[in-house]
Amino acid sequence: MADAASQVLLGSGLTVLSQPLMYVKVLVQVGYEPLPPTLGRNIFGRQVYQLPGLFSYAKHIVKVDGRAGLFKGLAPRLCSSAIGTVVHGKVLQQYQEAEEAEPGTSKKEPVSSLEQVLKETSREMVARSAATLITHPFHVITLRCMVQFIGRETKYSGTLSAFATIYREEGILGFFAGLIPRLLGDILSLWLCNMLAYLINTYALENGVSTMAEVKSYSQAVTGFFASMLTYPFVLVSNLMAVNNCGLAGGLLPYAPTYSSWLDCWSQLHKEGNMSRGNSLFFRKVPAGKRYVWEERRFR
Repeated sequence: MADAASQVLLGSGLTVLSQPLMYVKVLVQVGYEPLPPTLGRNIFGRQVYQLPGLFSYAKHIVKVDGRAGLFKGLAPRLCSSAIGTVVHGKVLQQYQEAEEAEPGTSKKEPVSSLEQVLKETSREMVARSAATLITHPFHVITLRCMVQFIGRETKYSGTLSAFATIYREEGILGFFAGLIPRLLGDILSLWLCNMLAYLINTYALENGVSTMAEVKSYSQAVTGFFASMLTYPFVLVSNLMAVNNCGLAGGLLPYAPTYSSWLDCWSQLHKEGNMSRGNSLFFRKVPAGKRYVWEERRFR
């Protein structure tokens, strides 16, 4: 219990610290650009027109809503984090208890490294999927609370009232808008990360010197970053579907058409070249072939 409580507290702390970052990212993902491009320099020192980065965007939010404005949607996100941590831990605990209860467990021969990776990844996939499934309604509410900044709405003003609003207007399915691409992205990212780390540790670093043991400890983080980059479009599509056509300005035209499904959303973003929108919040380039529309605070 103490271990679970410490994990919840740690997760809650990280959630609070990362809230402004997620808030800005979500608004950028929707396509909201409250500040026009400015002339700056890229990483090579060349003068280019750039979109405001994380800090400029955050300053604008503070100017409009004060510092507390950076933490819109924090309450449902904290609920999601805490519940997700507990569910994830409980699922893994059930696997561990079932394995210990098997007769002759101590007499079993050691499994191969690959077999162990496959088993642990499969268990982690089930645990993450269960946590995502249970906490997704809180995730939807979090996103909608954030997107209200665009139209200055107050439709989702509290967690409990948001549950009632979604159920009244969209039914049970409204709580799971964007769930499929989110699950697919999580699963693909997990398997890519773990299998790449296994391949690197087993083959690329197999015959290295003793210092390679330290390098191996970082391979999981490196492959995790690489996997998250590859699966980012699933995150983008999931977030857009969670707010699409929900009655908020950020989920309607001119920011987004009414998508018939997440595949339709994927297809439209791909055609527009927007599959990586919001992936980077620094050195943001002006979209090629687009012009900034001040009245709409977006590019078209």
